[in-house]
Amino acid sequence: MGLPVSLAAVRAAARGLEGIAVRTPIVDLPTLTDRLGVPVGVKCEQLQPIGAFKIRGAYTAISRIAREGQARGIVTASSGNHGQAVAYSARLFGLRAVVVMPASTPQIKVDGVCRYGGEVIFAGAVRSAEQAARAEEIGREEDLIMVPPYDHVDVVTGQATVGLEILEQRPEVDTILSPVSGGGLLAGISVAVAALKPSVRLVGVEPEGAAKLTAALAAGEPRTLERTASIADGLLTPSVGGFTWPILRRVVREAVRVSEAEIGEAVRFLHQEADLRVEPSGAVTTAALLSGRLRPAGPTVAVVSGGNVDPDLFQRLAG
Repeated sequence: MGLPVSLAAVRAAARGLEGIAVRTPIVDLPTLTDRLGVPVGVKCEQLQPIGAFKIRGAYTAISRIAREGQARGIVTASSGNHGQAVAYSARLFGLRAVVVMPASTPQIKVDGVCRYGGEVIFAGAVRSAEQAARAEEIGREEDLIMVPPYDHVDVVTGQATVGLEILEQRPEVDTILSPVSGGGLLAGISVAVAALKPSVRLVGVEPEGAAKLTAALAAGEPRTLERTASIADGLLTPSVGGFTWPILRRVVREAVRVSEAEIGEAVRFLHQEADLRVEPSGAVTTAALLSGRLRPAGPTVAVVSGGNVDPDLFQRLAG
């Protein structure tokens, strides 16, 4: 049985994203290359128009909704970057965007949603199922279409273009590391890898305080964590998704957990080594390599998922 997202659909999404999303560069990290003995580069998704990879999936989903011509608007639940991507994409099509966020969302991400014309509604203190439940309620009451942050075929199809680009930019790649929260990005990369180079070692990286992929791999099915906590605020979803998990379980065999100190050191390293401004969620993949928790055997690409970081937090981490 094949995966629920086809390579043809991913290629079509890539064409649809031309002029919308950036074909982000892979920046080499000589210090890590020397330390690990294999070429290491980072895929710089913080260079997207909204500062994160989420534009790929949100635009792919919303463009299809807009083409069908039935939508009054879009609603979603998000801890930040997906909400910004939804607001940005909806505005391109003249659609209303409502984003339900936890109260703990960093102000820079709340401001981003508002800057792109989105309406922010807070529900719950921290990332939980409460935001999705409220978003679905608003959708029913106000006739808005739900575009979830990861559990959606078009969202995963859009995120898969990250994997497509990596394999085109670095066909020799042996190992790819991706941050993981609900699993949309990792599932998307899994689709590209399975179709084009199944020998690639694909690794999900998550904070120790939000190790939902580790739990799912151990149990053989998604497990909901009672609590999540980390400076990597974009990776606090308590469980991998019901749509993403069947993809992940067929392609991903490893999850690496990184500590808060290791995440902070990776933010600092990327700033000092490559002059990159990266949010903690985007730095976890570098943290896995920098800390030695993962030892790759061949050419490696670590996905930097975003750069929307609170200025005070960045200053504290980057020094």
